[in-house]
Amino acid sequence: MTSAGNTMDDEDTFKILIATDIHLGYLEKDAIRGNDTFITFDEIMKQAVQNEVDFVLLGGDLFHDNKPSRKTMHCCMEVMRKYCMGDRPIIFEILSDQAVNFCHSKFPWVNYLDSNLNISIPVFSVHGNHDDPTGADGLCAIDLLSCAGLINHFGRSRSVEKLEISPVLLQKGNTRIALYGIGSIPDERLYRMFINNQVTMLRPKENEDGWFNLFVIHQNRSKHGATNYIPEQFLDDFLDLVVWGHEHECKIAPVRNEQHLFYVTQPGSSVITSLSPGEAVKKHIGLLRVKGKKMNLQKIPLQTVRQFFIQDVTLSEHPDLFSPEQPNVMLKVMDFCQDKVEEMIEEAERQRLGNSATPEKPLIRLRVDYSGGFEVFNTMRFSQKFVDQVANPKDILHFIRHREAKDNIKEEGMDFEAILSRPTSEVLQLRVEDLVKEYFQKAEKNVQLSLLTEQGMGKAVQEFVDKEEKDAIEELIKYQLEKTQRYLRERRVEATEEKIDEEIRQFRESKRNTAEEDEEVHEAIIRAKAQRDRSESVRDELNLSAESADIAVESDEESTSAPTIRGRGRGSRGTSRRGRGRGTASKLGRSGHGQKGSFSSALTSKSIMDAFQGSTQRTSRGNTPKTYSEEITIDDSDSDENVAFSKCSRPKQKLTSLSASKRGSQSQSLKGVCFDDEDEGEFDPFKGSRLQHR
Repeated sequence: MTSAGNTMDDEDTFKILIATDIHLGYLEKDAIRGNDTFITFDEIMKQAVQNEVDFVLLGGDLFHDNKPSRKTMHCCMEVMRKYCMGDRPIIFEILSDQAVNFCHSKFPWVNYLDSNLNISIPVFSVHGNHDDPTGADGLCAIDLLSCAGLINHFGRSRSVEKLEISPVLLQKGNTRIALYGIGSIPDERLYRMFINNQVTMLRPKENEDGWFNLFVIHQNRSKHGATNYIPEQFLDDFLDLVVWGHEHECKIAPVRNEQHLFYVTQPGSSVITSLSPGEAVKKHIGLLRVKGKKMNLQKIPLQTVRQFFIQDVTLSEHPDLFSPEQPNVMLKVMDFCQDKVEEMIEEAERQRLGNSATPEKPLIRLRVDYSGGFEVFNTMRFSQKFVDQVANPKDILHFIRHREAKDNIKEEGMDFEAILSRPTSEVLQLRVEDLVKEYFQKAEKNVQLSLLTEQGMGKAVQEFVDKEEKDAIEELIKYQLEKTQRYLRERRVEATEEKIDEEIRQFRESKRNTAEEDEEVHEAIIRAKAQRDRSESVRDELNLSAESADIAVESDEESTSAPTIRGRGRGSRGTSRRGRGRGTASKLGRSGHGQKGSFSSALTSKSIMDAFQGSTQRTSRGNTPKTYSEEITIDDSDSDENVAFSKCSRPKQKLTSLSASKRGSQSQSLKGVCFDDEDEGEFDPFKGSRLQHR
């Protein structure tokens, strides 16, 4: 801490380190970038210790993978134990019912109050979409850290129909914070909850205007579709500051929502996970100070983040250099692109001077628009020139072309080869459910879904791919088929093909974008897990019986040897074969002991098409189953901006119990916000700007 920082802190001031989207384990097997996330996470937690914060607040996606590797988990626990444990006293207290805040945990209390732990810096975190709870028990990687006493996981919800958010109430001196949080929920589902008024935020009943209301959310902020985001206007107007996770572009400077008059800060990711313009913005974390109803957000630049430069060029805009008709135009274009890449590498080297913490090799991306008759050249051969200079030699160049609009766009099929030919970093950002939806939108009429919805099928495929639920698609189809048959019997539909098709279509449309659609996928996942558990238990029993049979044959030397029964797979001869063979070699239905069974789906790896065929072969038809007054002073300098707002205090009342707040019923007084850069001069966040009466 600097002396200037110490003068701003007292016994009534909360100091909170804010970070989101750390993505531990991203590209951990990459020879150059494998340790980037671990090094930056160490820097973030080191900043927490150096600034003597009261606690660290994480906005989701601490891990990049839903099932992080042992190396990733070990590095995370190592850093947290290094910086979060110690004898430094905790000088704030929790006033809320911890059994409600941490009801999902076997240890429903904050970690620093555990007599078996010695915590110096508590960490509060919601889960993100990368590390969200899965499986029959609804566990995620953050729950492992919570059970180990390293993290306080809050903001969980088990209901898919309604959401009730109870805040963690914190007090330090005379400052009180109500900490709200929502872990990642599918955007369409949460959007529907808000529309149906199924989201309730509880507030302290007494002296409810005396709290600083801090809200952490991990959802799409920018619009990706009609309901695939959460508008800021959905949030309650009594909030003071919203910390928005999931979006990777760093927009950490608080921006006021003019409708509800709260402020939104978007810290962004601490690692570059896609070579897009939003990731090229300088990465920061935030040091938030809260005193009473005033706040100050200080931006802290991260020094260990790998540099990233991106540039767009349009070949048709340089007719003085080359044109498609010229001979050897491709060589001229290659030289032009090489000059652009070398310019970015030189700029990266200049900016890295004097900062030894910054990784040596930068990330470089040149997007080339070759519209107008130009042709692409071999990018791999081009990239070989920069293997020793950049961290991403395989995807330096990205060719794009603006195609003319086609008349019969509906007749176009989905070009999977074009998708897979994209750079690896872009393919990794594709969402499975979006690909499924796009496929059925572009598919011909005779292969359109008539029983399932695109969204339901997309979620089932996502479970198949991301969560390794091998039977998710098959069970969803079977469940939908049973449900549709039941519906048709109840409706007593006339037994004609046209009538049945019409009833099925109406039944399908009636549940589109409803809670019933989510419940069907959830039920299918439960069935898939139950089927897998049954298969594994029977397989274990068969293996045990096989082993006992082997022992009996080997010990009985005088008895006649049993005839050899050959399996279909390699290495499955005789009765002494145990376990599974390669590939499909030792399915239980044809094992060396002649055991009969039909559990191959649980024992072998299936492709997505196998999962579809497993169910569709059993179907007979194609129908598979306020008033404000404030003065604003903005000091705009060449460095980062300082903005100060002054706010009147709210009337004091008394506190404790919680009651549901009604949207729009609370009037807000003036809000005080100021934020600055770490490297600027001394600044008092609690003075505010002068009110000038006119």
